[in-house]
Amino acid sequence: MAEDTGAGAGTGDGTEGRRPGQRCCAEDVLPALSRGEVRRIASDLELLAHPVRLQLLAVLAGSAGRVCVCDLQAVVPVKQPTVSHHLGVLRRAGLVGVERVGLWAYYHVDRTALRLLRERIGRGLSSLEEVADVEPAAHVA
Repeated sequence: MAEDTGAGAGTGDGTEGRRPGQRCCAEDVLPALSRGEVRRIASDLELLAHPVRLQLLAVLAGSAGRVCVCDLQAVVPVKQPTVSHHLGVLRRAGLVGVERVGLWAYYHVDRTALRLLRERIGRGLSSLEEVADVEPAAHVA
């Protein structure tokens, strides 16, 4: 009985004898981003992926100063505990800061952190665009 050499064995598609994980075509295919860069950009995008967080961040970024948490609660369609959760996520990420005055909390955006976030995401997406502009390699059959 013939030995099974992996995916595509005997199918006539040019993969005969190739083992799983072995490349069939171009050996010079490299990722546009390192694993670390991919993880960082994915984390940044996850941070912005929730509509409530994005809306809160937009309000804070559009404000010249600090914004009372009561005003932030008024602009999103969720209850106070959810607003507090999302503000906490943004605070732990370093995008917003908080100042407590008595019973009230006043939030502000860290403009430097927001700029760095935009730059990281922009560089990551630009590297994907650069790859997309390259002509695809011909498939060797």
